Amino acid sequence: MTDRSVPRAVRLTRPLAREVVKEVAKRYGVCIRPVAFQRLDTRTGRTEIVDVPCGATLESACPPCAKRNRQLRMAQCREGWHLDHEPASTPNEPNEEQRRLVEFRADVHAQQEAAGRAGQDSTGLDILAEGLDEEITKAGMRGHVTGRTTGRRVRSTRRRQDAPDLPKRKMAATTLGRTFTAPDGRVYRPSMFITLTLPSYGKVRDGVPLDPDTYDYRRAARDALHFSKLIDRFVQNLRRVAGYDVQYFATVEPQQRLAPHLHMAIRGTLPRAELKQIIAATYHQVWWPPTDTIRFEGVHLPLWQDGVGYLDPDTGEVLPTWDQALDQLDADDDAQPLHVVGFGEQHNIQSVLAGTPAAGKWLGYLTKYLTKSLADPLDAATDDQARRDHAARLVEALRFEPCSPTCANWLRYGIQPKNAKPGMQPGRCRGKAHKPGHLGYAGRRVLVSRKWSNKTLAEHRQDRRTWVLEALGHPDQPTDPHRYIWKPLPAGDANVPPLAVRLLRTVAERQRWRAHMNRLEQDLSAIGEEAA
Repeated sequence: MTDRSVPRAVRLTRPLAREVVKEVAKRYGVCIRPVAFQRLDTRTGRTEIVDVPCGATLESACPPCAKRNRQLRMAQCREGWHLDHEPASTPNEPNEEQRRLVEFRADVHAQQEAAGRAGQDSTGLDILAEGLDEEITKAGMRGHVTGRTTGRRVRSTRRRQDAPDLPKRKMAATTLGRTFTAPDGRVYRPSMFITLTLPSYGKVRDGVPLDPDTYDYRRAARDALHFSKLIDRFVQNLRRVAGYDVQYFATVEPQQRLAPHLHMAIRGTLPRAELKQIIAATYHQVWWPPTDTIRFEGVHLPLWQDGVGYLDPDTGEVLPTWDQALDQLDADDDAQPLHVVGFGEQHNIQSVLAGTPAAGKWLGYLTKYLTKSLADPLDAATDDQARRDHAARLVEALRFEPCSPTCANWLRYGIQPKNAKPGMQPGRCRGKAHKPGHLGYAGRRVLVSRKWSNKTLAEHRQDRRTWVLEALGHPDQPTDPHRYIWKPLPAGDANVPPLAVRLLRTVAERQRWRAHMNRLEQDLSAIGEEAA
């Protein structure tokens, strides 16, 4: 209760009790934004309310969850970086339930084809087939049962004249790099750490352009939009030149100038000269319709008509669809790509040996900023007006740039976006790339190849859980996935205790865990002293 005898000015200097609860929860690694679920035990019929961590990856949302996710990624990177054996990737044999579902799907597919030949309505069969496809996925099978059902547009793969050619080696069925034997007989299997950046858009100092009027914001915006595709092309070229299935763990972070750059851990090594050649020869061409001519802007915008699409407000003509616009581009032999993105001249290439201090150093550097948002370099300089102006110019350059085939900005250039719908307006795309906090980059922050550590992120999480339970003396028995029924509870549900109460309960539990772990450490220390 508040002591009214204390002056108000003094009372205002005291911390809020609920905020102190959150700070203590952070200290004990407790999620401060837990999601309440109602859990029904189908065996006992017991119902209870369980808090599930929010799983945030950014410190600004939930520091404890962000820290756990970073530690999880560090473990994933560490386990896969210097593997000396091939990861097992042989698919399991299908079980009877999976075979039964596929047999049923085959029967439905035959009925669909028969209905199509007879000109009959197959709506019911189509709905049934979609439901079966979902059941097939839930049953533990990868991919789609019918494979690719639509054609893929393919443009010429001939390399650009301004890009150097790359050697191509015959692929070997391995994910391991070369080994080197020292004169004393020791065998080394080094790996690599590289950093790749985008080119310069103008001279900068402390992350701010010296001359904003000549800084190429348009190119910077487009490079950021398509940076993820450039990374994919780099990995393709890397594997072609290396001659084996190169595995990698990479993170994308913003530079001080707000351009994205790539940190990548690579299993195995390549000669530095070849790696530099790959970097220089990697590019990505964006084959999208041209955006040189602005057709609609301001209040003069296309009109939506149900069942038809967007119309020209002056002539009433239907705007070309996305596929039609691509058809026109394919038919033009003189067409040029909308944009070509490549890496800059600055890069960092390091060789790394397992177990050395350098390996730990680069591991920490690789995952250092995973808990920060892409806009954190801007947030760190909130008092710097030049930095804020620089970010505002970049966001403005991104405003009308199409970020994807479904972007509403295509209406500005007289083209209907893919899967167009009513209410779309240029400059108001809700895509991730157009949000100021993402600075044009809409890809994933962490990129991990499939055969990196031979474990999924869930399996790494289970490893950590098993270790903690064993240390606490609890058996880690696998639970039946069908035993519990989970139901999320809406905010304000009367059955859910206040957040502060839930945090206090979890903190008390963590205190017991920590006390137990401290006793174990003391017992181990005592055993070590007796042995000495």
